[in-house]
Amino acid sequence: MFNNIGFPTFLFLFIIFCAWLRIEMNKDSKKPNGQQTFWERERLANLAPIKSLKDLDYITIPEDKLPFGALKDHKEIEHMEYTIHNLSKDTRKIVNLTGITNTDLKLEYGAANITKLMEYDASYITLIKTLQEWADVLYEEGLYKEIVSMLEFSVSTKCDISETYHMLCDIYKNHLGLSETEARDKIKALQPYAAELRSMNKDSIEQYLMQEAG
Repeated sequence: MFNNIGFPTFLFLFIIFCAWLRIEMNKDSKKPNGQQTFWERERLANLAPIKSLKDLDYITIPEDKLPFGALKDHKEIEHMEYTIHNLSKDTRKIVNLTGITNTDLKLEYGAANITKLMEYDASYITLIKTLQEWADVLYEEGLYKEIVSMLEFSVSTKCDISETYHMLCDIYKNHLGLSETEARDKIKALQPYAAELRSMNKDSIEQYLMQEAG
């Protein structure tokens, strides 16, 4: 099975697995018979029958609303644009599975689907990180209007990158010529998305938006 995997790669994957296992066990260790519960759920998850993935909340990238070509002859931006174009192809499915454990995914969709689901989530992580990195460069260049539609799309996918919300609030309040009321309304429009986050950043993002909305 591991004949084609170099030792450094195998070691890295093994370390990642051990870290995931520790996190999962720590979650359940706080409950009565926690470790026993974890291993029982894992056993059941590995036996769970395969289910259709057609009802997942697949994400479509609105390429027509993203600022492709806004910054010319910039190698870093060109790489980001290529990454987003590549993700938008029909063969690359994207799903936000943040905050859902692999055990829960296997229980819900079957152990045989876990590799696909991890690929979908990996594509999602690449998407939101690339959008934020792209926005960081455009911000330095003062291209604020170009950033807005990009990061608003990211928020609509229930992105949990704090910087995404911070940058949008800053642009609404300081760089679009909006009135104080208009900026507050824009910030308030982000709050329902933050309320649906499943990550550890949820509370801090919600508190930040409440503070910025006044």
